[in-house]
Amino acid sequence: MTTQTTIKPQDITREKLLASAYCEMHRQGYQGASVSNILDSTALTKGALYHHFPTKHALGLAVIDEIIGPQLDQLIFERLRNSAQPVTELLEIISGIEATIGDEGIMLGCPLNNLMQEMSPLDEQFRHHLNAILETWQQTIGAALEHGQSHGIIKPETDCQAAALFIVSAWEGCLSIAKNKQSPAAFKICMAQLQGYIRSLMQVV
Repeated sequence: MTTQTTIKPQDITREKLLASAYCEMHRQGYQGASVSNILDSTALTKGALYHHFPTKHALGLAVIDEIIGPQLDQLIFERLRNSAQPVTELLEIISGIEATIGDEGIMLGCPLNNLMQEMSPLDEQFRHHLNAILETWQQTIGAALEHGQSHGIIKPETDCQAAALFIVSAWEGCLSIAKNKQSPAAFKICMAQLQGYIRSLMQVV
């Protein structure tokens, strides 16, 4: 007997609002994001919005937890956790990230980093939710490096968690610089240097 899952209309409405809010926030920032633009792009009413998200603040936090976090999980974290060779996987992710996010994504900047720069100094709840994703990112890369270390791929003297923090910081820095320069070419150069750093952690065979 096959059980079919019925998607409720209210769930579809919520997903539309989140997707629209994410796009608006990515382009305009949280503070510049317009509720009117979000509603116009979904053809929904303010009543529908406030039924699911009583405030713009609640909507912003939901975008972090339900859109930005899962996107990074799918793009990076899950691939590293499930790989038998996570160090090689990490290098492949970095090598392919430019094609994955595209020129527009590079020039708009990382949604996580954009919100960290804008909101972390202003709002403790935003800072907490954003930092949770950042911590997951660092820990996931740290675990990948530790896996490589235990298999003789990463040098034994490497502090894997410190290296992971640097990798995440450099990754976000690459995106921030490329956004400021409006230059996918700058992003490509920066990420190639990041690959070089990771390779420098590897044992010479």
